[in-house]
Amino acid sequence: MFFKKKEELINYLIRNNILKTENIINAFLKIDRKDFVRPENLFEAYADYPLPIGNGQTISQPWTVAFMLELLQPQEGIKILDVGFGSGWTTALLAQIVSDKGKVYGIEIFPEIFEFGKNNIEKYNFFKKNIVKLKLGDGSKGWKEYSPFDRILVNASTDEIPSNLIEQLNTNGIMIIPDKEGINQIFKDNDGNIEKRYYYGFKFVPLLSQ
Repeated sequence: MFFKKKEELINYLIRNNILKTENIINAFLKIDRKDFVRPENLFEAYADYPLPIGNGQTISQPWTVAFMLELLQPQEGIKILDVGFGSGWTTALLAQIVSDKGKVYGIEIFPEIFEFGKNNIEKYNFFKKNIVKLKLGDGSKGWKEYSPFDRILVNASTDEIPSNLIEQLNTNGIMIIPDKEGINQIFKDNDGNIEKRYYYGFKFVPLLSQ
């Protein structure tokens, strides 16, 4: 689907029952996808499909991002790890939701993509407000220094869920992590037990490790 306006895209996602939660809808309204695409793709900023950002990476389809955030259920004031932040769009959406009461930690493995995403996030005030902290590195290892995380969002597929990320997920936490065919929604209860739900029909670039 191709839309010329941000509001048209968001209304489409709401009508299709993909965007449902008020704080996520508000984040989509305030964090503009056009700020996270390459200049040559600006005319496609509100299209409901992935766009290239270099190094074989993409900014994900809005439908997919909305679906993942609804599964993740980010809240104001919590701490979130964003693995493979790429264009920076998901990091900014999450930062908008957690507000200055929370924190978003983003990891990206490609130096050029890291700079691209960082520059995009800088279009907003999240660094000045100390909401977002970024790291160049291997996202599959997580970021132990700042763990545990209340939510973990992984933006690339992996055949095996990294044990580091499971360990760094807080109790009563949620992690969203894709594989080659769909998305895993992982819950960790008070006792550290893991429950998984699975949603078929999604494709992602692979999660790279060093």
